[in-house]
Amino acid sequence: MSASGTEANALQQAAPQPNGRVFFQAGPPASGVHAVPREESAQRRQGKVTVKYDRKELRKRLALEEWIVEQLSDLYDCEEEEMPEVEIDIDDLLEVTSEEERTQKLQESLVDCYKPTEEFVKELLNRIKGMRKLSPPQKKSL
Repeated sequence: MSASGTEANALQQAAPQPNGRVFFQAGPPASGVHAVPREESAQRRQGKVTVKYDRKELRKRLALEEWIVEQLSDLYDCEEEEMPEVEIDIDDLLEVTSEEERTQKLQESLVDCYKPTEEFVKELLNRIKGMRKLSPPQKKSL
């Protein structure tokens, strides 16, 4: 097929569809190039993340963050989407050495809550005991 025939074929394949969308049909991959299935690349990415961080710590952190969202929903009597902007930075709390400072930071974050927050603060401080701050992933040197 000539070059102009190939261009005409590509234009025909890229013609707009009735619903206003344009679809391009991918040609065969170049020699030596192998497409990585989407699921496989996601697994590789996840593997890299969990190697750089401790998987157990990530699970603990996720469980804690889910618990915090659930408790804040109860405290503010609303769903997560309707909740006022409340920032509770676990790493920031872990940097603070005294329990009193942690309590003060949490109470400052919850100043707009009309329900009592003492039990939430006490339980959160209890749950973060023994946790470590997640440091940013380090680049591996080659």
